[in-house]
Amino acid sequence: MPLRVVVSGASSGLGLALARHYLERGATVAAFARRGELLQTLSAEFPGQVFCYALDVRDLPAIQHAANDFIVRAGVPDIVIANAGVSVGTLTEYAEDLDAFQQVMDVNVLGIVKIFQPFVAAMRAAQQGTLVGIASVAGFRGLPGASAYSASKAAAISYLESLRVELHGSGVKVVTICPGYIKTPMTAVNPYPMPFILDADEAARRMVRAIERQTSFTVIPWQMGLVGHMLKWLPCWLYDGLFAHAPHKPRGRI
Repeated sequence: MPLRVVVSGASSGLGLALARHYLERGATVAAFARRGELLQTLSAEFPGQVFCYALDVRDLPAIQHAANDFIVRAGVPDIVIANAGVSVGTLTEYAEDLDAFQQVMDVNVLGIVKIFQPFVAAMRAAQQGTLVGIASVAGFRGLPGASAYSASKAAAISYLESLRVELHGSGVKVVTICPGYIKTPMTAVNPYPMPFILDADEAARRMVRAIERQTSFTVIPWQMGLVGHMLKWLPCWLYDGLFAHAPHKPRGRI
């Protein structure tokens, strides 16, 4: 039986690359994204394999409806990938940035919870399946000018660990993936060097391997893992001095 895979943020970037990777291997994919017209393009390329759901990951009723529809039509998913995410530069001193803070947290943290929630009971009952959360190396330490994004990814890492422990022994695995830089529209606006950056297709290929191994926690690429862990253990006085004048991601609207 072909794999049944759910991917959020599947209309572009990493989510599209992940969806395409599984589709090329014959999987049945539930593609969640706001831009329904792009999902239809994917569906036309892989007829009969794609269930398209145009929705926002902040909209729990829409997600619950889509999840129930997919389970009825295709079955309980083998893999659910909570990939949808947003990033924008933020500074606390500007009141107008508060809306961006709210949206980043809603999408990057609660969006993962809302994507997983409708599937957990069915996966528990089946005693199988893998829940995959896409976090980020940016969650290892707070990055200047990216306070909302760093905070959201740190929260995602902790949430996914809690969920992993909650589901221990149930047959449902939780995989946390922390990418470094990936060539997507989200990173295209970054005004600074991005070491070890990967194409979305290559990043997806490596992530799928980690999912197949059911690795509890992984950083992709591994070089960014070394950098991230090194920064994590730097004393605050040294970290602050090194990053106080680092370039910031542009502020803006989401």
